[in-house]
Amino acid sequence: MKNKSQIVLTTVLCLLPMIAGVILYSRLPDSIATHFGVDGQPDGWSSKALAVFGLPAIIAGLNLLMHFGLRTDPKRNNMSPALFNIAIWTVPAVSILTNAFVLANALGYESRIEVILPLLVSLLFIVIGNYLPKTKQSYTMGIKLPWTLASEENWNRTHRLAGYLWVACGILMALLTLLKIGRLWLMPALIAVMVLVPTIYSYSLYKKGI
Repeated sequence: MKNKSQIVLTTVLCLLPMIAGVILYSRLPDSIATHFGVDGQPDGWSSKALAVFGLPAIIAGLNLLMHFGLRTDPKRNNMSPALFNIAIWTVPAVSILTNAFVLANALGYESRIEVILPLLVSLLFIVIGNYLPKTKQSYTMGIKLPWTLASEENWNRTHRLAGYLWVACGILMALLTLLKIGRLWLMPALIAVMVLVPTIYSYSLYKKGI
C-alpha cells in the first residue's frame, strides 16, 4: 500500500503545475520559453499548451518509469533508504520548481533561474555524495559500471571515492554560482570530473583484480 501511495502522490505532485497553468492560461503568451542558458536567458520556446500541459506530463511519465525501475530492481533490498527517498521525491520537486520558473518567466517576473537551479543541483550533489559510500550494489542506484557490479569491493571503494568527490564538486559548483565565475565551462568540467574519475578509478581497480 505504501508503494502505491508513493507512486500516486509523486505523480500527482508532478502534474500539480497544470493547475497553476490553467488558472493563468489566459494571461500567458502563445509562445513560452521552456529552456534557459547558463546566463538565465531563454534559448528554447514551446507552445502555451505544451508548456502548461506537456512538460508536467512528460516529467510525470519519467517519474513512473523511475518508480518502475527502482521497485523492480533485483537488488532493491540493498538500496539505501535515504537515497531511495531522495530519488523518488526529487522528480516531483523538479516538476514543481521548473514549471514555476517557466510560468513566472512567461508572466514577466524575474526568477533568477540561473542562480537558484544550479544551487539546488549543487545541494543535491552534496547530499547524494554523503550517502554514496553507504550505498550497496544495485542495478538502478549508484555508479553502475561493469566492474562495480562484478565486485562488491570494487563497488565499495569506487563509491567511497565518489562520495568525497561529489561533495567537493557540489561545494565548488555552489561557490562558482554565487561568485558567477566560469559557469560556462567550469561547471560542466566539474560534472565531467564527477563521472570520469570514479569510472577510471573503478577500471584501475578491476585491472588490479579488485
